Amino acid sequence: MTHHVLDGSETHAWFDRDDPARLEIDPGDTVTFELREPLDGQMTPVTKVADLLAIDGSRAHSLLGPVAVRGAQAGDTLEVEILEFAHRGWGWTGWLPGMGLLAEDFPEPHLQHWRVEGRSCFFRDSDAVEVPFAPFCGVMGVAPAEAGRLDTMPPRRNGGNVDVRHLTAGTRAFFPVFAPGANFATGDGHAAQGDGEVCGAAIEAPLAATLRFQVRRDRPVPELQFVVPSPLTTADARGFHATTAHGTDLLACARDAVRRMIDHLEAHHGLTREQAYVLCSAAADLKISEVVNPSFVVACYVPLAVLKR
Repeated sequence: MTHHVLDGSETHAWFDRDDPARLEIDPGDTVTFELREPLDGQMTPVTKVADLLAIDGSRAHSLLGPVAVRGAQAGDTLEVEILEFAHRGWGWTGWLPGMGLLAEDFPEPHLQHWRVEGRSCFFRDSDAVEVPFAPFCGVMGVAPAEAGRLDTMPPRRNGGNVDVRHLTAGTRAFFPVFAPGANFATGDGHAAQGDGEVCGAAIEAPLAATLRFQVRRDRPVPELQFVVPSPLTTADARGFHATTAHGTDLLACARDAVRRMIDHLEAHHGLTREQAYVLCSAAADLKISEVVNPSFVVACYVPLAVLKR
């Protein structure tokens, strides 16, 4: 078994089955991906909100790879064991006009810097919240079945921008293989995220991600599947505050549940509406509680442990 390191000197923002592998490994090998900040280093700890308007979105999500695994063939399954993550001490959350679940509520650009210390994430200039460091790669995927260059924004059968917060250390992920070697790539490091990533960004951060690769022929999968062995953090131990919304439009229910959580955080925990929206994206989980009756119910959960006042 060999350990490899992929530094951040060569990135790309697409999936293409015809791209040559940057690294070829054997099954059982591990790779540390030294991920750049997800916008390919355009964001820094000193970036100002005005700078967001000049961001080149075509450089998201600055993937590293492809990594080819010897012996992998179309029809196989690539098992990716997620071993560990290391942070670089900072991250950011923000949005541009027109972005996020509540774009009409928040029409102005916004930027929140975070400091990441040990196993916690804090607003850079405030201790009002403490979100557990629960890192994962927002984008993981293999070479697609179809030819041509595919951007990284939507999820597809090959994986891509799935933003599944449970793909953190200890999880095993399974991807269908469509091309020789599988040609795996990853990026879009997140220090933490709530289910839904409602403002359009998590705590976006540069990370070092260490993964182990195996080729499986005993468990075919149609698209991404994963096994989560344990809870991500201990933040759940103090319980939750949850808001709900019902109706026949699932997306409208999600919006209203988040709006009601923002109202609650502003009224009872001293956050501005923008800070509350950021916190919802970083730590609140949207859950579909009801789909079998004429009206859906969506709930928005925030762990009480993240709130410091």
